[in-house]
Amino acid sequence: MKQQRVLLIIGGGIAAYKCLDLIRRLRDEGASVRAVMTRAASEFVTPLSVAALTNERVFTNLFDLNDEHEIGHIRLSREADIVIVAPATADFLAKMAGGHADDLASTILMATDKPVLAAPAMNPRMWLHRATQRNVALLKADGIHFVGPNTGEMAERDEAGPGRLAEVPEIMAAARAILSEGAAGSVTRLRSSRPLAGRHVLVTSGPTHEPIDPVRYIANRSSGRQGHAIAAAAARLGARVTLVSGPVALADPPGASVVHLETAQEMLDAVERSLPADVAVFAAAVADWRTARQPGDKMKKTGEKHALELVENPDILATIGKSREARPALVIGFAAETRDVVGYASKKRKAKGADWIVANDVSAKTGVFGGAANTVHLVTAEGVDDWPTMAKEDMAERLMLRAAEFLRRSTAAAE
Repeated sequence: MKQQRVLLIIGGGIAAYKCLDLIRRLRDEGASVRAVMTRAASEFVTPLSVAALTNERVFTNLFDLNDEHEIGHIRLSREADIVIVAPATADFLAKMAGGHADDLASTILMATDKPVLAAPAMNPRMWLHRATQRNVALLKADGIHFVGPNTGEMAERDEAGPGRLAEVPEIMAAARAILSEGAAGSVTRLRSSRPLAGRHVLVTSGPTHEPIDPVRYIANRSSGRQGHAIAAAAARLGARVTLVSGPVALADPPGASVVHLETAQEMLDAVERSLPADVAVFAAAVADWRTARQPGDKMKKTGEKHALELVENPDILATIGKSREARPALVIGFAAETRDVVGYASKKRKAKGADWIVANDVSAKTGVFGGAANTVHLVTAEGVDDWPTMAKEDMAERLMLRAAEFLRRSTAAAE
């Protein structure tokens, strides 16, 4: 972020206090930060605190004659390399989607020609509300970048789910990705073309739940955020998208036909019913095992030891990757590893019959499971492409753009 100019719009949510840490870390990395606060934001953090950390005056009022004379909202919107909106509340996202310009913050966003990164934060029910999801889908189609929200406990008692502001390192990683040449190129191509038009993209996402008894199950630690982001990116690029999803606390991606299910066997059946497809992306964290027997009643504690007999679940990636019938032109698998990430991924690509493997480190220290950012290595027959840390949405767009280029070249070679 060295020498980058950041315009930070602070929205009126309880998570606004995290922006103080964001400002500090941005400046530690050499960025300059100007801050704009909505009226509601001043109820949670003071302009004085923000000014002390930015070492700049804080802008709050569209109709402040001194501000307009000295710098003006148009200059504020243009004299930045990136605009970050954090926290982006449900109300502010609605204003952005509707093109409102009735205060300084919303006017700046209407006037800017620079990339915009929004970090939503709100109650889970507000995030999952159809109106919010509709606004987010519209903003993404307009080229607005998103990071988060994360899933977890809310400030309100007994409230949990998707809606937590992305962590500061995740916001910074997303900003870096947007400012990098690769991310900028992806945005330009997304706005100017629909390279997956006429293609069918099949995506699996989330965990599977393998029942132990009627109330317990075996599962993997997957939020489904990466798979859902891939489905959404494919739809924005013009594809007909089928998303086969295990149990997740996420809204269905706009533009995708979604199949909801629980178990690995159900997922395999749904995948096979959804073929043929041009691209199949197996991002789901499928449980490797299930219990050999599932009792009809809840298992009770008896003071005795219990042993679970496990049997292997079907290998969905290998089943499709090695299929001689209806195999997609491009089969992409995921390798979630905790060590020797590239080595295991390379072996997996060959063993499963995949064309590409997206490999990432999911050890606890990375925060990939449930987080908003990802660092991946794309393993192909030609070698390994190491991608920088970026928001999962940006990683999804980059992967689908590369898939579109693969299909284009394959079609041209066959003609």
